Amino acid sequence: MSVGDLIATGPRYFCAQSALVPGGALIFGVPFDGTVSFRPGTRFGPDALRAVSEGLESYSPALDLDMEDFAFADVGNLELPTSATKVVACVEAFVAGVLAHQVKPLMLGGEHSITPGAVRALLRRYPDLAVLQFDAHADLRDGYLDDPYSHASAMRRCLDVLPPERLLQVGIRSGTREEFAEMRAGRRWVAPEAAALREALARLGEAPLYVTVDLDIFDPASLPGTGTPEPGGVDWQTFAKLIAELAGRSLVGVDVVELSPMLDATGCSAVLAAKVVRELLLLMASSA
Repeated sequence: MSVGDLIATGPRYFCAQSALVPGGALIFGVPFDGTVSFRPGTRFGPDALRAVSEGLESYSPALDLDMEDFAFADVGNLELPTSATKVVACVEAFVAGVLAHQVKPLMLGGEHSITPGAVRALLRRYPDLAVLQFDAHADLRDGYLDDPYSHASAMRRCLDVLPPERLLQVGIRSGTREEFAEMRAGRRWVAPEAAALREALARLGEAPLYVTVDLDIFDPASLPGTGTPEPGGVDWQTFAKLIAELAGRSLVGVDVVELSPMLDATGCSAVLAAKVVRELLLLMASSA
């Protein structure tokens, strides 16, 4: 799929343009939930958060940044194959095309299995890339339900190409004994506290960052519309303090995944997800 020829015809995120903006940020959706192991529906996530984004203000008081000051486009959703392996390859090829146009990618999921494709493409462009994962789950299984590209294996597949010391895993509260032992031994597990994240980020120096946000980082009381909810997560205020620690760092790519809007009849989960996208878009667009 040619990036330069893409022009969105469906709903777009807030005030996004419909065609590629060279030098800006590019939003695109990957509506895939083919490896779901509990509750499906994340394939509806990209368009659901777009639909409610008009209810947001363009200005973020927490960041003192405004979307109207930055160039960004939303080119809609990718046309996808049916297998997770091929979807990841599709994402990798698309992100490589985005980078060739000097544009920063912001990917809307879909399930978390799509992240390794973006990481692989970005790592070729930025050999010192680091990945910052906000999530309830470690996603370090080598495979799940006989699929090595399961959503439960997203970070394991990233570690196929990424040095382990360049992965930070924030807010993980569910996983196997082995996954937690690995994270702790490698100092990759980070408490969902601003001071802890600040200390962990210092170890990365000035490495460019790819930020992946699985929305189940939030407590189900704040965001019930996700396929694998996990009690004990963060609220919006805590999350805002966490990502404020990214101000001034080089954000070269972002994804926001695992919104399953059909699981929240109030629509509040989609609104929160749209706000997450706004804050990360602003941080990415304003970074070097």
